[in-house]
Amino acid sequence: MATGGRGRFMTLPWQARFMAEGVAGLMRDKTRKPGKKPLPAATVQWVVDLALGPPPGEATHWTGRMLAKAAGVSLRSVQRILDAHQLAPHRIRTFKLSNDPAFAEKLKDIVGLYVDPPAHAVVLSVDEKSQIQALDRTQPGLLMKPGRAGTMTHDYKRNGTTTLFAALNVLDGTVIGRNMQRHRHQEFIPFLNTIEAQVPGRKAIHAIVDNYATHEHPKVRKWLTRHSRWTLHFTPTSASWLNAVEGFFAKLTRRRLKRGVFTSVADLQAAISRFLAETNSDPKPFIWTADPKRVLAAVKRGKPTLESVH
Repeated sequence: MATGGRGRFMTLPWQARFMAEGVAGLMRDKTRKPGKKPLPAATVQWVVDLALGPPPGEATHWTGRMLAKAAGVSLRSVQRILDAHQLAPHRIRTFKLSNDPAFAEKLKDIVGLYVDPPAHAVVLSVDEKSQIQALDRTQPGLLMKPGRAGTMTHDYKRNGTTTLFAALNVLDGTVIGRNMQRHRHQEFIPFLNTIEAQVPGRKAIHAIVDNYATHEHPKVRKWLTRHSRWTLHFTPTSASWLNAVEGFFAKLTRRRLKRGVFTSVADLQAAISRFLAETNSDPKPFIWTADPKRVLAAVKRGKPTLESVH
């Protein structure tokens, strides 16, 4: 038995209960003061109703402290209520609803190319990433160390821009890319020639593009009439996320451009070319996983006249 220090004070209450009540006294827990009563259901519902409505004054959204003050409860109580009802007033999700009347048809067409591509054909997701800036930092950053993140100045020097035209082969994941100064039809047609030269002549080419005017220019259409193996498939308006190459652009930005330091446009273009080569050395086929019916259901909430996918 502990006889001194902290142990003595921890064991004495149990010893006293044993001496007074015997073994039976140790078979139950000591009576404690009752805990704090839960909030009334009406108060909980009031907090939920407040959170679902507009905030007072000039605020755009509720904060936990604002809700606690309005409802007369603690901040921790508000947090528990919001968690229990899966409410997050501080968060917001952005969206853009396509108003294309042919959305369902275009969706089925493009998803069909991803899921069941035509035989003896190449399916390419084609687009351009424009105005890529060659940014140089005003001061050198520091490398990451244990206990300290890497550093980079918030300000920068602009050294020009470039545009990357890219075509993602959804079947094998390789990317055909070309840097150009602008993104007009004058640049798009040479890029089509680049693709034409690299795709085996026996293959038909199905290219998925968005509705940017460059892709529908009369000179582009004239080029297509001279190259009969090409078929363009246009994404719905405000639905560039259907174009698989956007995933490659996101990876390029995240892994190579965002933290990059480029002293010139040539330096930037060289870095992009190396990233393309690295991607093509270990390509990953694009696999469509979203359920088209769920996509249409989400759009139907704003466009109830859309047809169903069958």
